[in-house]
Amino acid sequence: MQVFFRPEVAEKVPSESDERESYVMPMPPPNVTGRLHMGHAMFVSLEDVLTRFHRMRGDRTLWLPGTDHAGIATQMLVERQLAAEGTSRQEVGREEFLRRVWEWKDEKGGAIVDQMRRLGASADWSREQFTLNEHMSAAVVEAFCRLHEKGAIFRGQRMVNWSPVLQTAVSDLEVEYSDVQGQLYYFKYVVAGEDGEAE
Repeated sequence: MQVFFRPEVAEKVPSESDERESYVMPMPPPNVTGRLHMGHAMFVSLEDVLTRFHRMRGDRTLWLPGTDHAGIATQMLVERQLAAEGTSRQEVGREEFLRRVWEWKDEKGGAIVDQMRRLGASADWSREQFTLNEHMSAAVVEAFCRLHEKGAIFRGQRMVNWSPVLQTAVSDLEVEYSDVQGQLYYFKYVVAGEDGEAE
């Protein structure tokens, strides 16, 4: 079944014209740590419909699948494992921590891909990508550099969810909110009036 989802198959589909259009759609990469939710099911359904439509037209069609490394989420999960073992990423060192992250990704990171396959996503799974593959990382760095040079992205002052444990900003999804009864403070400033006198 897998071979039918490759673009080369279009050559075997009868067509009225000798010239075939190409249709390529990269899959928005879901997090490697995640599980399928309704949003994923919706995008898989819509993109699958578009992909199958173009295949039936005889177009050379590629729906390119992949997953995102979900760096902070993955780090959090591996750090929990280390804490359960009575150690930390600082104690094991960078190389060992990276080895453990890749090990975790290889063992447990494919659940969402398996779920998408069970949904019947007709992507060309033989070309599956991962955002930390060397050529993908190089493309991301290049894209960010170009966007920065054009002024499309920049550094700025922003409120973030800072994790003192992970020593980085985390997504709203990783934050546990709680209501706290607190105090509201305000300051009165002396402001000069029109005549230069304090009001």
